[in-house]
Order: sequence, then C-alpha cells, then structure tokens
Amino acid sequence: MRSFLEATPQTISTAVPHHVRTATVRNDLVGCVLSGRKRLITPSGEVQFGSGQVFVLPRLTQWDMLNEPKPGGRYEARLINFSPMMIERFYDRFGQFTATAPLQGCASSIADEEFSTTFNHALAALQSDESSHAIREHRALEVLLLLAERGLVFSATRDLAWADRVRRLVSQRPQASWALCDVADAFHLSPSTLQRRLAEESASFSQCVRETRLETAMALLQDSGLQVSEVAARCGYDSHSRFSAAFRERFGFTPSYLRPAAASNTHRNTTCAPAHSI
Repeated sequence: MRSFLEATPQTISTAVPHHVRTATVRNDLVGCVLSGRKRLITPSGEVQFGSGQVFVLPRLTQWDMLNEPKPGGRYEARLINFSPMMIERFYDRFGQFTATAPLQGCASSIADEEFSTTFNHALAALQSDESSHAIREHRALEVLLLLAERGLVFSATRDLAWADRVRRLVSQRPQASWALCDVADAFHLSPSTLQRRLAEESASFSQCVRETRLETAMALLQDSGLQVSEVAARCGYDSHSRFSAAFRERFGFTPSYLRPAAASNTHRNTTCAPAHSI
C-alpha cells in the first residue's frame, strides 16, 4: 500500500473535446500538455495551455476546464497530484522557500529539457510498483524543487487559516451561488464544523463570500475594460444598484469611479479613493 505522503500520477487522453464545469482541484497539481489544448475559465477571462506547456494549479481552487484535442488527434496530458503532507515534507526539507509567495491562482512554465527530464523521472517512479517509497518521495520532491527554483511554490497547509481557505475557493467562482454546505463538502467537513472553525478566527461564511466577491470586483475594475454591470454579474450580483452600494460601503467609492469616463472627472470628485493594494 502506498504511503499517504506520496504524489499521485494521472493521465488524460481523449479524442473528444469536453468541458468540465466547476472542477475543484483537491490537491496541488502539476501537469504537462503533450498534445491539444487545455483552457481554464477564470472570472477575468481564460488561460490557455498548449502542447509543451506546464500548468500549475493550487489545491482547493475551482475552474471551468476545457480539454480540446488537436484537429484529427487527441488531447493528452500527464499530471502529478501532491498531497498536503507531501507539500509539508517539501517545506521541511527546503525551508528556504518559505519566504517565496505561494501561488494564489494558476501558473504556467515551459516543459524544457530540465523540466521534462525531472517530471518524467517522477512519473516513472510513481507509476512503478518496484520503486521504493524513498525513491517515489525523492522524485516527487525534485519536481517541487525545480518549480520552486522558478518561483512557483504551493502554500503550506499549516499556514492557511480557514477563512483564507474559504476565500481561495470562492475566488475561483465568485459568480456562483455559494452555500455553506457546498463549501463544507469541498473541505470534507460538516457545515457546523466549518462554521465553528471560522468563528474561532472571528470570521463568518457570508463575510468571506462577500469580501471575496468585492475584492474580485476591484481587481476586474482595475485591470479590465468590462462594464460595471458585467463586473457585477461576474462577481455574483444580480442587481447593479446593490453591487454599487456594497462596493461603496467596502471601498468608499462607487465602481464607476474606476471607469475611464469617471477618471476624467476625478478633480471634481470630493471622495478620495483609499489606498488598496489589490
């Protein structure tokens, strides 16, 4: 029986394009597209990964995933899922990377010769029943180390508060109708247990959802040309007026303040925008 510390290999191979809606990434994941294209839908658009590209997805994030075969061919990808205990083992061995900011969303890298060699060695060891536990662990850690040296690290589970875990999950689909039971199920908890853990951090489920939606709205308004109504919809608000009121309450100014037309009237606006690094 393989140890819970191990990473888990996975292969995806299909000739049929398919769209997986609201896919939750249960463990930290590193994958390499061999042929075809993977598309991840995000609140601000989509991210694409073609043949020869590496995709890195943190645990407890959610995406709409589209796997598209190349014309007349297949979509093929190789993946390694890293358990939380494996991530903890990585930080125990390589503590110098605790100062590196962990991934909050998807990231990419190139499947160059160095990565391909390291990744394929890990896959071979993880897929072999003859490889010892020590070899499997060593090969998996090599993949994490290579990515870390490229600035890509996963967060240590012991460093994540429960409110942060909820926010990370909600931030992947802020437009969804999040219910406490759905989020608790994603964490393999009962709703009452999740509520209690959030309360211990002086947080609540509704507060986490609201903050995540509004912070996502701020990012979209700062870094896209979307209309305020579309930003509201992407962040789970059916009413433009309710969105504007909630946004103003949170940040001190309305969403339209960040639109180009409003910017030209900044000198006439008596409300100063507070400093937020988002």
